[in-house]
This record gives sequence, C-alpha cells and structure tokens, in this order.
Amino acid sequence: MSDIVKESSDYVRKTLKATKRAGIEDLLDHMEEIGFFTAACSGGNHLCCDCGLVVHTANVMKLAEKLGKVLLGPEKFKEMRNSIRISAGLHDLGKCGQFGKKYYVENMVKDGRPTKAEPEQKYKRSDSKPFMQNKDLLHVDHPIRSVIEATLYIELTEEEQFAILYHDGLYGSLAYELKGKERPLQTLLHFADYWSAQFEEGKDIPLPDPLPEAEKDDDDDLPFC
Repeated sequence: MSDIVKESSDYVRKTLKATKRAGIEDLLDHMEEIGFFTAACSGGNHLCCDCGLVVHTANVMKLAEKLGKVLLGPEKFKEMRNSIRISAGLHDLGKCGQFGKKYYVENMVKDGRPTKAEPEQKYKRSDSKPFMQNKDLLHVDHPIRSVIEATLYIELTEEEQFAILYHDGLYGSLAYELKGKERPLQTLLHFADYWSAQFEEGKDIPLPDPLPEAEKDDDDDLPFC
C-alpha cells in the first residue's frame, strides 16, 4: 500500500468517525467489506486504478472543508461541518457496486495474437481504460446507490441526501431535475468533486502534491482541509 493510499484511508476513517453519527463505525466496516478502500474511481478517467476511490474521496473531503470555511464563514461552517464530511465522504460510495457485484471490473483486452508456439489468446488489463462498468450489475446511477448503501447504517439529513444525489451537478443524469434547485451543501460538494477530478487528479497514483494541511481548530483535533 502506497503512503498516499494509507494516508487517504486513515483520513476518511478518522474524519467520518469524528462526526459521531450513529452507525458510522458499522458503515465503515461495511465499506471495508464491499471494497471501498481498494476500488477504482473511474473506468478510464481520474484515478482509474486500484485504490483510486479512497484517494479521490479524501481529496474531495479535504477540499470541501477548505472551501466551506471560506465560503460559509466560521459560524455556518461549524454548523454544517459534519454534513460536509458525511456527504463528501460518502458521495461515491455507490462506486463499490451492490448485491455482491462490483461497480467497476477490469477491462481486459487482447494481448498480441496467438502463434503456433503459443496458440492460446492472451489478455491484459487495458492501458487506456483499465476498468469498465460491470455488465452483470443492472444500471443504477452511482449517486443513488451511494444514498442506498449509506442509509443501511446511518441516517442522512435531507440536505446530505440531496447533496449526494446531485453531486455531479449539471454533468449528471439527474441534471434536468437539479436545474434551478441547487443548494449550498450540494454545490459545495459538486465543486470540490469536480475540481479534484479535473484538476488535482491524474489517472494513477501517485498524485500531485496533496492540498496543504490547515491549522487545527481549538475544539477539534482534525485538520479541516
């Protein structure tokens, strides 16, 4: 396990636990069981590699808190802080799949041609698109799966549910439902997710230098960026 993966995994666990949301430890156990900490984040775009999902999640959590403090101001940020952590930490939970089926599976392509000496066709993981959506899993958008999986163990607030469902903003399949109904938490999450995916993350780990740590709050032993 690379240092970035370990740091990201530890950050996600510690920060979600810090919300003290009822059931969060059981949810984290479930996330471990369904492969959250080893899954890819995309098929062929940002962090399309083993453990990409947890690294992306940590990046989004850090940026969402950093933005929240600046945009919301101290009082509103403190009020919304746990919701920011919960929605950012669980927004892509659905990318683990459901019903014992992974959301992303290896995209295997032909590796050369058979020869007389080696007549059996060889396969390898695609370099350009290492993963693909699992054809054995019925199509349900991952934000919907995220809400379903999360609420098996914890209760989401209305704003958290909305933020997770619409975190893809006007780029998601629910775009027409969202237009004109945006909310502060949802918009904050969308921007943190989009910025991380488009400008901070490459296809593989290691990533560019992570966002700098912020100073700790007097009442909190966790950095919020």
